Amino acid sequence: MNLSFTGADLIQSLLLGVALAMDAMAVTLSNSLCEPDMPASKKLAMPIAFAVFQMAMPILGFFGGTLIAPLIEAYAGIVSLSILAFVGGKMIIEAIREMREPEECPTQGLTYGTIMLEAVATSIDAFVVGVSLAAAGANIVLYGAAIGVTTFACCCVVLLIGRRLGAHFGPRSEVAGGIVLILIGLKAFLG
Repeated sequence: MNLSFTGADLIQSLLLGVALAMDAMAVTLSNSLCEPDMPASKKLAMPIAFAVFQMAMPILGFFGGTLIAPLIEAYAGIVSLSILAFVGGKMIIEAIREMREPEECPTQGLTYGTIMLEAVATSIDAFVVGVSLAAAGANIVLYGAAIGVTTFACCCVVLLIGRRLGAHFGPRSEVAGGIVLILIGLKAFLG
């Protein structure tokens, strides 16, 4: 396992973390807008749950991907580009769909179980990215930590200033996150 990294690796891991955090940020914003009088414990549960799953899933994907990495090592660039372009494209499509047909707030209040399900759902993309990181031989400790820390920080920012930004940016932030993932995939492909 590669544990060394450069400044460029750190910057790329943080950008990847921000890009992967876009789904969690959108869900955090939606939850806080749908339940404006949410207790502080639920508000804190969201960034923690999202960060833990966003950090764990690429690590799980990395080690799962490590099992097949020797088979795809020769094609690491195209594999990384394919995976990240798929995930980024999916984020962009979902954001455009949300812009056209905004979702309604659920009638029942937000539960801790729902927060956990949302954390799992928003981190599935991170699992796939972990497979891509294994193919690229990346430092998974750096990437996992960066993804978890940036997700936590981004969700906290959304909780603090989300209502003001939510009306302005909304799903456009998910489009930006998707574009960042595609650009990172292109960088991996181009070497």
